[in-house]
Amino acid sequence: MTRVKTCPNSVSAARLFLQVAAQRTSPPRFFDIFLPDSTIRYFATTNNAPATRRQLSTGVVPIAQQQQQQRHHGFSPRRRQHHHHHLPPAPPPTPTLEAILPLVAGRRQFSVTAAARANETKTLHNPQVDEHGNEMRLEITPRAAKRLSEIMIKDKNPQLALRIQVESGGCHGFQYLMRLVTLPPTLPSATAEPEEASSEGEQQSIVGEDDTIFYYDQGSADPLAEPKIILDQPSLELLKGSKVDFTMELIGSQFKIVDNPLATSSCGCGTSFDVKI
Repeated sequence: MTRVKTCPNSVSAARLFLQVAAQRTSPPRFFDIFLPDSTIRYFATTNNAPATRRQLSTGVVPIAQQQQQQRHHGFSPRRRQHHHHHLPPAPPPTPTLEAILPLVAGRRQFSVTAAARANETKTLHNPQVDEHGNEMRLEITPRAAKRLSEIMIKDKNPQLALRIQVESGGCHGFQYLMRLVTLPPTLPSATAEPEEASSEGEQQSIVGEDDTIFYYDQGSADPLAEPKIILDQPSLELLKGSKVDFTMELIGSQFKIVDNPLATSSCGCGTSFDVKI
């Protein structure tokens, strides 16, 4: 019988299987040589299960091991808190130019219209019309109204008025005549007789049947206390559409008729004019 010699240091197949089965880690990779041994030992002592070189080299560490590391360093896992960020309320929309312009235009139009209504010439007594049915009017300028108001205050005579009369003569055929008169406290009606009276030598004006009175509206409750002008019908027919102005020049200050649509020529002093026939 032939005897088989065996090596006393040889490993049996069963023992070799047990050694292979006991290995829990995968064989090291090529990049594991770049990790120092101190790093491997640190994670091995921190975690219950030692971290492999493969996990450390790839940066992939199990979540359980990460939680153990956090507890070891004093951090405890908390539930993720959902913070509801409340946004501040949106500011009111900025008004656009298209929305503002109608408001501004409306206010401006209202103020201009109100001012125009308060500062305009109105008929106080006996309005008259021409052959076309249009009212004949004579406008009082703001300067003329201001000067008349100053005279009324100075003389303490609220019934003061400027009478304007057109007569034939002068260097251009017609001339203006102006003088200050005092109107009665109450104006006569259309059917009343004209008033003729005087007191202590002071001539009181006569409001004739064909006289028309205009006043400059400054917002007073009594139109008779406003600046006024008075003229008869023939004079109004020659001066309709013109203006009564007050001018201050080197030769003196005076009331003048300006912008007469019927005048074709006038003299330098402005007291004489010619009209279209």
